[in-house]
Amino acid sequence: MTARALNQPRERLPLRTRLALYEIDGVTLLVLPAILFVAALFVYPFIYGFILSFQPKAGDWLANYRKFFSTPFLYETIAATLWLAVPATLINVLISIPIAMRVRRMRRRRILTTILVIPITLGTVLIAEGLLNYLGPQGWFNRALMLFGFDGPVRLVHNYTGVMLSLILSGFPFAFLLTLSYITGIDPSLEQAASTLGAKPRARFRHILMPLLAQGLAINLGLSFVQTFSVFPSAVLLGAPAGATRVISIAAYQAAYEQYDYSMASAIAMIMGFSQLLVVGLILSARRFVYRGAVGAGKG
Repeated sequence: MTARALNQPRERLPLRTRLALYEIDGVTLLVLPAILFVAALFVYPFIYGFILSFQPKAGDWLANYRKFFSTPFLYETIAATLWLAVPATLINVLISIPIAMRVRRMRRRRILTTILVIPITLGTVLIAEGLLNYLGPQGWFNRALMLFGFDGPVRLVHNYTGVMLSLILSGFPFAFLLTLSYITGIDPSLEQAASTLGAKPRARFRHILMPLLAQGLAINLGLSFVQTFSVFPSAVLLGAPAGATRVISIAAYQAAYEQYDYSMASAIAMIMGFSQLLVVGLILSARRFVYRGAVGAGKG
């Protein structure tokens, strides 16, 4: 090659061609607004809170975490939150399975589905107010019991029972919609084929539906658990914030807005987040003990 050819500048590829080499096209660029939104509202606050949790008012950089795990009034909130979140999650997901299986075979499925998901549109505060009016000492439920001769009102609010009922009412629609979407995605011909071979309903559910639902139910359990673990309004309005239903979110709130210790509040929030992450990780890891085959069998 001549010296002139070597000194001649190479042609620069168009920007679109260079992006295509990295599998980036116009459709991929549409994800950028969502990435910026998540970074602004989740990633940055998380990083800021994580760093702030290691900047206590007094003591070394681990003082907040040492204080939390050495103070029973603080670390017992984890057990109190799990004692609410785990049963509520299991109840919501387990109840959603038979209801979703029945709803998917109904002709007017959309109408019934709409009725079942109405509580999710009300909000936690409105559900709590409704439970106070219906189940309170002077509510309709206790008045009806007294009409039938029962002595004294039954205490169903301002305790563990009230918070649990609220978590079930507000969390069931979410679990039901997820379970219904997974069940309707299973090809009905699989059950029909098993039925023609003599499989009973229980055997069809155990050997066909349950293995195919295992992956989806694990995700359902994880998302439902995160929703119930972050309980705050229900624990305040329907529970005993200074007693049995003093959950970890209340401890974070008190540290931030009553003690004005934002560093300690950030530490509690980090502990809360990592606790949720640990449980969700255990749930997702347990999927392989139920089924290791294909993740689903859609309708095609």
